[in-house]
Amino acid sequence: MHQVEPWAIIPFAAMLLSIAILPLTAEKWWHSNLHKLALSLALALVAGIYLTTNGMGEQLLHQMLYDYLPFIILLASLFVVTGGIRIENDVAPTPATNLTMLASGFVLASFMGTTGAAMLLIRCMIDINRQRTYKTHTILFFIALVANCGGILTPLGDPPLFLLYLRGADFFWFMHLLPQWLFTGGVLLLIYYITDRYYYAKEPAEARIKPAGNGPKVRIFGKRNIILLLAVVLTVSLVNRSHIPAMGDPDAPIFMHFLREILLAAIAIISLAATDRKVRRENNFSWDPIIEVAILFIGIFATMTPALIFLNANAADLGLSEPWQFYYGTGVLSQFLDNAPTAIAFHTVATGLPHVDGVEYVADIPTTLLVAIALGAVFFGAMTYIGNGPNFMVKSIAENSGVRMPSFFGYMARFSLIILLPVYILMQLIFL
Repeated sequence: MHQVEPWAIIPFAAMLLSIAILPLTAEKWWHSNLHKLALSLALALVAGIYLTTNGMGEQLLHQMLYDYLPFIILLASLFVVTGGIRIENDVAPTPATNLTMLASGFVLASFMGTTGAAMLLIRCMIDINRQRTYKTHTILFFIALVANCGGILTPLGDPPLFLLYLRGADFFWFMHLLPQWLFTGGVLLLIYYITDRYYYAKEPAEARIKPAGNGPKVRIFGKRNIILLLAVVLTVSLVNRSHIPAMGDPDAPIFMHFLREILLAAIAIISLAATDRKVRRENNFSWDPIIEVAILFIGIFATMTPALIFLNANAADLGLSEPWQFYYGTGVLSQFLDNAPTAIAFHTVATGLPHVDGVEYVADIPTTLLVAIALGAVFFGAMTYIGNGPNFMVKSIAENSGVRMPSFFGYMARFSLIILLPVYILMQLIFL
């Protein structure tokens, strides 16, 4: 086994710290995708040179082809398809309406991805509450429920789950997390409903008036993309080595190894061709968010390769063995870094632990540890704006629509530390 020096992890740490700090300290510079690309490629080059000169170039190639490429193609296909669906409404901004919207998004997140569900519903959510004075709390709970916690039931739900799926977890295995999903979502929705009723009672009378409209209360445009969204779900769940063994055959043609990604790309192209441009224009569809994600994750996936090799070789020395340790360890890093590479890092740690007879294993690690890693990565991604990709996107859309959002640390002090963290701790005490 190749040995990685501890200092080789520095590019990975630098990449993640840049994502966390530069948007706050060098906002104008960081706003340019060219600057992000330069930083990402520079750090990836350092990691690539180290790995290649030390006989580990094959691990880097595998990481980029079989982890990064499927990851970004899945995100892009969801982004394109959901960007072609527009929901307009004529409903009153009552607590019951908002609760229904959040609950719907919470359910949808597992089946169309947290990014897809968040981008599909955030503009509709803002439109419903446009006339209300107090609405910041609604966006904060939207980030927690739709952009994060809702996506725990399938690999489509959140990037870390998709990467765990690629490492051997069955597509439907994540349904085992239904009790934790129901508990966390139910508690947060209850807290939200109580909160929104409090603020709704403080609203002026004109903010409660039902919009005037003679047509349907909810209108959906770009309906063809709903079919395409189902096609994405079926492609990810069925086009894999379990159902098509030839995809794992080393001698199979190259297109067989990437059959899932080819089909996802084709679905995205069909969506672009079949959707009325007016729908995307009214959705303010832009390529910038997915381009930014693609650029940043080039650096993340390349630089984390030495870290993963190091963790795998030294896992037994880290002192981690209990599910709660993996839950909070994954969670703490996920909230400040990125939850996808964090989940893979802790999965790698778990694979390095001694094998225990009589224990059920999934994706090469004990089931209890996989549960802890998945829950920690997905749930704690809501603890900060940078914990999960959709968080900052929702914040940006809300601010552009006139909603006042708290600062980075204000989000934590006013919301995640006092609302989310107690719920997460209670969930761990009950289920882990």
